This record gives sequence, C-alpha cells and structure tokens, in this order.
Amino acid sequence: MKPKFTALALGMALLVPIGAPTPAVAGDTAHRSVVSERPVRWTPHVLDGAVKDIVRVGNVVIVAGGFGRVAEADRDRTHELHNIFAFEHGTGRIIHDFTPRVNGTVNSVVPGPDGTVVIGGEFRAVNGTAARGLARLRLFDGSRVAAFTTTVDGGAVHRLATDGSRLYVGGSFRGIGGTARPAIARLNTVTGAVDPRFSPVVSEERRGGLRVQELALSPDGRRLVINGTFTKVNGQSRYQIAMLDTATGRPTRWSTKAFEPECDYSAMHTYMRQMDFAPDGSYFALVTAGGPQTKPGLCKAVVRFENNDTANSTPTWSNKTGGDSLYSVEVTGAAVYAGGHQRWMDNEQGALNPGPGSVAREGIAAVDPRTGRALAWNPGRSRGHGVEAMHATPEGLYVGSDTERLAGEYHARLGMFPIG
Repeated sequence: MKPKFTALALGMALLVPIGAPTPAVAGDTAHRSVVSERPVRWTPHVLDGAVKDIVRVGNVVIVAGGFGRVAEADRDRTHELHNIFAFEHGTGRIIHDFTPRVNGTVNSVVPGPDGTVVIGGEFRAVNGTAARGLARLRLFDGSRVAAFTTTVDGGAVHRLATDGSRLYVGGSFRGIGGTARPAIARLNTVTGAVDPRFSPVVSEERRGGLRVQELALSPDGRRLVINGTFTKVNGQSRYQIAMLDTATGRPTRWSTKAFEPECDYSAMHTYMRQMDFAPDGSYFALVTAGGPQTKPGLCKAVVRFENNDTANSTPTWSNKTGGDSLYSVEVTGAAVYAGGHQRWMDNEQGALNPGPGSVAREGIAAVDPRTGRALAWNPGRSRGHGVEAMHATPEGLYVGSDTERLAGEYHARLGMFPIG
C-alpha cells in the first residue's frame, strides 16, 4: 500500500497548521562551511527525463522538471509522477496526496501563500484544465487554486521569483492574462493579477526571439537581476543582463559590458544561465553556457558581480571551464556552487582540454566566493547534459540533474549533500 500524507501529517511536514500562511522558503541560506562530499541516502530517485528546479517549503521538498517515473529511496516501489512531485525532507517519503497532473515541463517552482506553490513552465494544462505556463497549486492535495487563473499569452515561463506577496515571471511570452508584458512581469501572488506599477520594457533581442531567461531577487527584495536575449531595457543599453529597482521597475545604474562579446550559441537562444544572490545580498553570481567552440568573453564560466549602482561594472572575478557549459548556481556564503557538464574549473587557458592551472571537477564544483578559485570540494557526478537545479537549505544542498551517478553512488537525478 502506498503511504499517504493526511491533512494533519502534511501540516506537520510544513511545520504549520493547514490554512496558515506558508512558511518562508529555505532559500538565501547561509552556510558556515562547504557541504559534505557524501550525499544522504534517503532522497527519492527520478528515473527518466531531467530535474529543472527544487524548492523546500517547511519540511516538504518539491521537485519539478520533465519526467514521468519516480522511485522510493530504497527503490522498492516506482510511481508514475509527471513533471512535479513532493517528498518529506529528512525521510524522503513521497507525498502521494500531492499529485497534480501537469501536461508539460515545469521549469520553475516557488512557494505561494497559504500552503501553496506556484509553478511556471512549458505546460498547457493542469488537472485537465487549461493553464498555459502558470498555476498555483495546493500542497495539501495538488489541486489548482481557482482564484489564481492567470496564464501566459504565448511562449513559456522560464523562471519565477517571489518575495512572498509579489511574483516575478520571466520567459518568452508576449503578455500575461491579456496584458502586454513581453518576457517579464510582476503578479499578485494570491490572485495572479498583473501589477501595473511594474512594467520594464526589454527589447532588441540578440537572437532567437525576445526572452528573459533567468531571474534573481535580492534577499531584501529591492533588486531584481534579469538576463536573456535582450540588449536594451527601457531604451537603455543592457547587453543580456540588467538590474531592476523593484520599487519602480526601472533599470538601476548598474550595468556591464561583460556579455557583449559573441559566444558560440549553436542552437541556444542565449548563453546566459542561472543567477543567485549571496545570503547577505552584497553580491550575486551567475553562470553561462555556450556551444562546442571556445570563444572570447565570459562563455562557460561562473562570474561574481557586486550589488551596487556602478555603471560599466566589471566582474569581481570569473572562473572558466575551458569549453563546457554551466547551467546552475547557488551561493551560500561559504561557497559558490556551480553545476553543469564541466570537466574542469580554473581553466581560463583551456580549449576543450585541461589548460595550465586547471583542476578536474566533473559536473559540479564549489568556488571560493572571495578568490573565485575552485575549492577542494570534488564529489563528481555523471556529466550528461548537466545540473540544472540546486537549492540550499539550512541542512545542506539539493542537486537535480539528468544523470544517475552522484559522488560515486546511485542517486538518480536527485541528491542532497548535507553540511559536513
């Protein structure tokens, strides 16, 4: 018999009574040390596809992506769970009451109010009802919140961010809920209503159509960094990255020319990938991808920028892989974790080979936030396409990917490194 979470049990997992406000997500988490190289043994296994995002709300962990089969940690039972599922942090018990039917890839998931989560992605329906790209779901039973009816007009959602009451949405859409908002918008988290006070205009895409690829919200909620294919925001030059003042929706003075050089795009829309602020908000880190060729500029690198109002900012440091893409980043203060399908770090002179001074780091790495050089942490993983999801909690670091070997052990597409 499948274990099921009752309303009381799920309320205990969230650490609040059902119906109370959802606890803050365990994000922007500061660690005093680097996590262990040995993952815990209690995480479930995702048996196909890829994990795109992970978020923990209370003691419930929600895993999103494009997949269809999930196994218990002991691999005794396999379940059909499509594109999103939840389990209990610390035990790995799959929460079978949370079984929304989402008919496409879920790229991003964030906590919502009153025991809910908001999902964004490439889907068209949830639980048999039309819901293009956006939906708010109850953790209690996976049902869709009827009050949140907003969907995107065309395209898809690539990343969500929230400060609790406001929801930021980035993607390739032309509008939301009938309101013109090309690629970026802010919504009321409860109702999904478009915020008329936040209307930055991204324009003049570099290639492949206009899109906001990634979002990063500062811990104090005052700054939102966006990246994508655009080269202007509100008519101001902002090559593929901009920092917005959330009070006005306008670009701050911060800018950089670091991403003006061409990268080898191959079939990609943009080489810009995930970003994350430090827990104290003083800086943010981002990672970049690229095609099979090596090019000048900040392709295939992890990069640190300070959170300030400096125009024409240059990176505090950068660390290149020497030819392999990075997709995800998580900053904990003790480390800047970078995931992708890299073979090396500290490889500025490499060209698909280990250059002078490089260090081997298979598919995942930790970088010193001060120096930008690779730390000794080196668990390794099967490279595949790469790590697209990382999420720090007070107890460690969750990692989601498209492969099965993590630190020399079987952890299919999902694992968690505890604090050492």
